[in-house]
Amino acid sequence: MAFSALFRAGRIARLGCLMVGLGLASVPTLAADEAVVRWTGTVVDAAGVPLAGASVVFQHGDPAHRIAVSSQVVGSFAAEVPGSARYVVTARRIGWRDAWTADRSPREGPLTLRLERHTDPSAVAEQLPAQHWYARVIRQLEDPADAHHLKRECTYCHQQGSLTTRRPRSEAEWRKIIGLMGRRGAMLPATVRERLPALFIAAYDREAAVPALTRGWEDAEAFAPPAQPAALRSRVDEWDLGGRASMQHDIVVHPNGAVYSVDASQDRLHRLVPHATAPRRDSWAVPADGIPAGGVLRAPSNPREQASNQRVGPHSLQVAPDGALWITLASGNQLARFDPETERFDIHPVESGVYPHTLRFDARGRFWYTMAASNHVGFFDPTTLEQRHIRLPARTLAQEVVLRILPFTMWLDRQFDLRSIASEGGDGFTMPVPYGIDIAPDGGVWFSQLNEDRIGRIDPDTFEVTLVETPFPAPRRLRFDSKGTLWVPSFSAALLAAFDPATGSFETWPLPTDPLEGEVPYALHVDRQTDHVWICGTNSDTLIRFEPEARHFTVFPLPTRVTYTRELDFDSRGRVWTSNSNSPAWQIEGGQPRVLRLDPTPGACSGAACQ
Repeated sequence: MAFSALFRAGRIARLGCLMVGLGLASVPTLAADEAVVRWTGTVVDAAGVPLAGASVVFQHGDPAHRIAVSSQVVGSFAAEVPGSARYVVTARRIGWRDAWTADRSPREGPLTLRLERHTDPSAVAEQLPAQHWYARVIRQLEDPADAHHLKRECTYCHQQGSLTTRRPRSEAEWRKIIGLMGRRGAMLPATVRERLPALFIAAYDREAAVPALTRGWEDAEAFAPPAQPAALRSRVDEWDLGGRASMQHDIVVHPNGAVYSVDASQDRLHRLVPHATAPRRDSWAVPADGIPAGGVLRAPSNPREQASNQRVGPHSLQVAPDGALWITLASGNQLARFDPETERFDIHPVESGVYPHTLRFDARGRFWYTMAASNHVGFFDPTTLEQRHIRLPARTLAQEVVLRILPFTMWLDRQFDLRSIASEGGDGFTMPVPYGIDIAPDGGVWFSQLNEDRIGRIDPDTFEVTLVETPFPAPRRLRFDSKGTLWVPSFSAALLAAFDPATGSFETWPLPTDPLEGEVPYALHVDRQTDHVWICGTNSDTLIRFEPEARHFTVFPLPTRVTYTRELDFDSRGRVWTSNSNSPAWQIEGGQPRVLRLDPTPGACSGAACQ
């Protein structure tokens, strides 16, 4: 047997071991014509001059798999793709019209894609990420507190400034939308809410916006230069997952290589086995027995409110030491365990508190989770089934009173629709929102209070709470590195912060995405192999890497427009995983939720065995 055949046989055997370990032995093995091959080509401009920095996307399959690489300094591109597939290949760069070709095979040889410059500045403005447009709204607010409040409340679920959100609307239409968002919890000060329709209309008016956003666009290299060299060398894979009504909220990478995603709007758990030529997708309904549409936070009987399929609202998930998945069911006020081998769910009602949110495991196999609606942090021991709920300090007496009577208020809301009254006439009463959570190397449990500009520590043995004020607003999902530094994103100020628990000191850096006013970093994660910090460019269609020792940022553009990144994880090769989780999903380019993987060093491995 030739060496190449032996290599291919070994690769198939490794795939088979992975499938058996997942209970997925029914996935077909690779035939010879399905081998991964290298596809090369060049991107040029209308005059035939090589063009660097174009995103080249190879799409195949149904559900689709997309492979995105960048053209290099000499215009060349290369990607390893399944050789048996037929592809739609697209090249794009801001300032140029997209070029594409369909029904192509990599076996047909190198491909040349020719991009033509736009001649209409409005078309260039349409290509800009949402943050460029949203910054025009934020800059109109003179008070920084109002700007932070607006960013915090109006970018929870989807990008603001995307093509869908910035379309022309009348004042009456904007007021209706703002009222509907208020019913979903986006509470704004009355002064901001009254001004907001006019701010949106002025910011998104095309006659004013296009000249401002495209100033200097004729010089393409200066207006929208190629990504940094490290980013140009990266690769992004995207897999469609779920349906067009899905919301792929959080993801986690299992040690066996599978990727799990919770579908918050459809109450499902999805699994992707991301092999290059034979990806496997599975899906299970999360039990919702006896829970009405909308869950514990449901509104009164109202056709508009009952349109969603959500009952339990799976939100966050993590892998337990025994390989099982634990999931917070936010709307159902429950915790769920899923066994990948038996494909069975076990449901555990939360004994107190409301809206279990983000969870993390400690070194003893227990997990801790924030409870966003009731200002608690929960604790659960899967071995003993013990639960504890720690009530966090509120900042004001009024907040404390509202939190204490929350169960009664929720019942009253179902009878009289208090949210509608508050969204139309209230003054944006702010509540503490425990959000991100992580476990320090010393076992301490650290959390963020998003609306109160605080982080805090819970002693894992005494449950004593210590609070720390942050010198920046809206700390969100935070993570520790291997040295014990806590890294925190500022959602509304678009900052990265490093906190030293030993000294209580902070160091901050503004994110490098421009304009910064329109950026909202939802989460970050730390690759413990390198201690590199990865941050979501949630409103800029990017992922951002920070190298602490070099104090260096690298911005990695993502290939799909309107990519709302929410949670990050890493596989064994240091590749970064996240999801495109806009709600509603039809705002995503193509209207289909996706999970995606960014490989910053694709040349370090090749072939199907690396998938």
